[in-house]
Amino acid sequence: MGTSSPVVTVDTIVPMARPIGAGDELDTNYMDSLCKDHFLQRQYRKVDGGVLWSRNERNLDCTVTFQTHSILQRFMLHFDLLQLDCNDHLYVYDGAHATAPPKADLSCRNTKQQVGALFTRSNFVTLKYVTDNWGTDANGFRLVITAVKDPKHGCKEFRCKQREFCVSADLTCDGVDHCADGSDEDTAVLCPETTTELNTLNTTATVDTTSAANITADSGGSGASGTWVAIGAGGVVLAAIVAVVAACCACRHRANNQRTRLHSVQEMASSNGGGGSGSAGGEGATRLPGNPPPPAGPCGAARAGRLRRAA
Repeated sequence: MGTSSPVVTVDTIVPMARPIGAGDELDTNYMDSLCKDHFLQRQYRKVDGGVLWSRNERNLDCTVTFQTHSILQRFMLHFDLLQLDCNDHLYVYDGAHATAPPKADLSCRNTKQQVGALFTRSNFVTLKYVTDNWGTDANGFRLVITAVKDPKHGCKEFRCKQREFCVSADLTCDGVDHCADGSDEDTAVLCPETTTELNTLNTTATVDTTSAANITADSGGSGASGTWVAIGAGGVVLAAIVAVVAACCACRHRANNQRTRLHSVQEMASSNGGGGSGSAGGEGATRLPGNPPPPAGPCGAARAGRLRRAA
């Protein structure tokens, strides 16, 4: 159409697939980046499998070519999404050049169910994508390209279930249906670790949600009760401290009163002729005849004073 059509380097288009269980997914490759014209894209490379995704690119007229690793292999193509505008065309050529009549001319009249799987007879496939300057976000395609080996050539890697094609073992359990029958992504037999990881993630999320709900419930119910219990216990402790301090003050006041009364009794005894050496309350003080010694302790001295006043 008057515009040069570069042959794109496959190594920069479709990297090797990796299992999802190892933490990596197959990279998606977009047509708008593949159709940029530079020197490296003119050298096509070999590929086991990959995905091409078109997202309503405007004013494209480009060609990309893929080659298998072995002459015994050929390509299988099938669509996960196919919804082209009526002025857009995707041409599929069985070979390394876009010269012979195309194997398929896909446009708005085609659906992925109608097209199904396309197979090349050679170990090359060439795609030519032409678009105009109008479209919607819904226009585009998602194309899975896989290098397959026919059953008659034997298989040392992975054998698809329905057609028994042999594909690279690196394409299994990568989240992409390369066999077009789902057998390379069989989570029950071939990829149990994928199902286990998904179940583990779901269980962990459920446990975390339940724990968060329980914590919220506890905070709203027993948390308030615990707060009031703590306040009550603090009040009891404070009341006990006040009571102890008051008792100590009362005891000290009572002891001071008892000492004052004892001093008065001793002075009265001295004025009645009971003088002698030593202090009034000392061990060498002279007692009046007929007066018994006061009982030990301040309370005893006070009791003795009361007895003398009564006499």
